[in-house]
Amino acid sequence: MSEPALWLGNDHGGYELKLSVVDYLKRKGIPFHNAGADSPDIVRYPYYASLVADAILRGEAARGILICSTGIGMSIAANKYRGIRASVCTSVYMGTMTRAHNDSNVLCLGGKVTGVVEALGIVEAWLSTPYEGGRHAISLELIRQAESALRGSDYWTPEDPMRI
Repeated sequence: MSEPALWLGNDHGGYELKLSVVDYLKRKGIPFHNAGADSPDIVRYPYYASLVADAILRGEAARGILICSTGIGMSIAANKYRGIRASVCTSVYMGTMTRAHNDSNVLCLGGKVTGVVEALGIVEAWLSTPYEGGRHAISLELIRQAESALRGSDYWTPEDPMRI
């Protein structure tokens, strides 16, 4: 049996919301792997962001959901990994647009700032919205170029910063 297509990670601040996300995924029959903290005891979010980002980069997961108190810490940590496009979303519209335009592969949620109903709506939108490609692929290619250039340097200068 292959690995689940979706990995979940959370710290103590995201524990309660993760329980609701897990229930939602089970009800929808969406396979997932729980790589997060299983209690509200204090832990460090970069560890869980790393587990999910690494699973995506190894091909064990297609996408991931990370939950901390605000989603911000998880997104900062996950976005350090080349090829990860982690997006903090606080509305269904943001969840839709980050998939459609940014091909986001990691959704970051704030367990202390986003209510359960809204968070589950965001998850549903993020999981069901396809990437549009087209003109958005230009920006994603520029991000890939930046990641490649910055891997061995402190600076990145795009070839044509005015390209639309």
